[in-house]
Amino acid sequence: MEKTAASVIGDRINSFEPIVGESPLLLILGSIPGKVSLESGRYYDNERNHFWRLMCYVLKEPKCHPDYVERVAMLKRRRIALWDSVGSCVRAGSLDRNIREERPNDIPRLMRDHPTIRAICFNGRASEAVYCRHHAEKMREYDIRYLLLPSSSPVPRKFIKTFEDKLAQWIEIRRILDGTMAL
Repeated sequence: MEKTAASVIGDRINSFEPIVGESPLLLILGSIPGKVSLESGRYYDNERNHFWRLMCYVLKEPKCHPDYVERVAMLKRRRIALWDSVGSCVRAGSLDRNIREERPNDIPRLMRDHPTIRAICFNGRASEAVYCRHHAEKMREYDIRYLLLPSSSPVPRKFIKTFEDKLAQWIEIRRILDGTMAL
């Protein structure tokens, strides 16, 4: 698999294309890739970020494969799509609080193209806030379950400090995929 197309034009950074397999059930939305990911062209490529480790636990993968291609295949196999709320922005560093001049990704188009998606999970409050600002009204026509998850970022928050704190909430993804959480 080639690197995901992303670019930095002047101070403006652009998100990656979505990762979408056949008939996805769930969409995980981050805010926009951090500096390490932008440089590598891979979602959540900062080894300190908990995303891939969380997903391996949630999906009961016996081994979290180090190969990016295998990680992406794992998501697609489990009918999970991955994208970002922010399509482009100006941001110094990698922190969401530094996002300025945001332009959203076209989430409504993605939903029209993939009507099997029944749930959207936000990887952190920044992703949710951008989505709500730009798409909440347009998305009312869809029967979608929303789930706000603590950011997979390694930066500790007031009440979410450890991997285990995050996992306790991210495990809800398993319930959505297994159909035991009402949609």
